[in-house]
Amino acid sequence: MSDDLITVEEAAPFVRYVTLNRPEKRNAISTPLRARLFEVLREHDHDDDVRVSIIRGAGVCFSSGYDLGSDLMADPPYPSAPGDGQWARQATDGWFSIWDLAKPVIAQVHGYAMAGATELAAACDLVYVADDAKVSYPVVRVASPPDWQYHEPLLGLRHAMEVMLTGDAMDGIEAARIGWANRSYPADDLDAEVLAVAERVAGVATDLSQILKRMVHRQFDVQGGRAAMRAGQEFQALAGHQESVQAFRENPLAAIKKTVAE
Repeated sequence: MSDDLITVEEAAPFVRYVTLNRPEKRNAISTPLRARLFEVLREHDHDDDVRVSIIRGAGVCFSSGYDLGSDLMADPPYPSAPGDGQWARQATDGWFSIWDLAKPVIAQVHGYAMAGATELAAACDLVYVADDAKVSYPVVRVASPPDWQYHEPLLGLRHAMEVMLTGDAMDGIEAARIGWANRSYPADDLDAEVLAVAERVAGVATDLSQILKRMVHRQFDVQGGRAAMRAGQEFQALAGHQESVQAFRENPLAAIKKTVAE
């Protein structure tokens, strides 16, 4: 099955590739793409022939992040009340919807994953990345905290602090070391290694695997992980009122040069 934004194909029995299909835009995450992705994954939850979905990107990378050249709040897939934090609230609801699916979702990351693309990957149940991939959230240097603030709950305080305060990119090996990904593999081996994991996961019947998935997420919730992520929504909105961020929005190029120089 295919459309303009997403392609879906059988990778193996009970396993489906769900490919972000905007290679000419480096798979930038527009609102229509995000809505279609959620729709496909929900469909898989009701398809007895699917037990595992693998999200990957067409072309040279996983995704460059949110499509900032489009109207991201035009008919978003999850509504939120207007006012400060509206964008972050609906983004958070969307990524949590992947967690709340019955069936496991795997992120396969090659090339680079930036900003919102790291949120998409982090929302998946398992994450595998190429050794030479570049994972980053550079927007923290000039504009705002993440829209979906998974960093401290998933990476721990020290790693999250370093990522937030530097905005530096990390390769796949480092991403796996600090817990952003499960494992990294040489780029040429990534497809085969991820498919092997997916086939292993698909060997568990859905009626059992959904219980296992929910159990892990419920334990995470009991420890406060979900609440911690939601708490970040207001900080993301607060950043927009800061003098440096307003200067960035008025003259992005000058603000970036000043930040680099400092």
